[in-house]
Amino acid sequence: MALYEHVFLARQDLSQQQVDELVERFKGIISEGGGSVGRVENWGLKSLTYRIKKNRKAYYTLMDLTCPPAALNELERQMGLSEDILRFMTIKVEQHEEGASAMMQKREERSERGNFGDRPRFGDRDRGDRGGDRDRGDRGPRRPREGEGE
Repeated sequence: MALYEHVFLARQDLSQQQVDELVERFKGIISEGGGSVGRVENWGLKSLTYRIKKNRKAYYTLMDLTCPPAALNELERQMGLSEDILRFMTIKVEQHEEGASAMMQKREERSERGNFGDRPRFGDRDRGDRGGDRDRGDRGPRRPREGEGE
């Protein structure tokens, strides 16, 4: 059987309990098709980059699937018919990841490499002389404007 990682986005106006019920329904579809569901991670309610079907936020959920392609096709067909699912994506993998996904890792673990890597932060970089007297190159000094003190 093939291994897949499946992520779906559920509408923002659902409760967490309703999202869990959706996951159980989808687990049932996979098990009826002769497959199994491994890890299930609820990533929670997150903001979307752009609106999807008038929603600005969505509940993200990751499922590790081990199933035949026919069961996956049925799962995707049911998700396409459901009004509660905004988007879904399935990726075939060689093996499932061990431990937590990148989305579930603690912020401290991700920040060990530093927030900005080797780049200086905006407030830390050397800005040079950015005062009012800038070098105008070969254009010469600025002429006073009309009404300015001459």
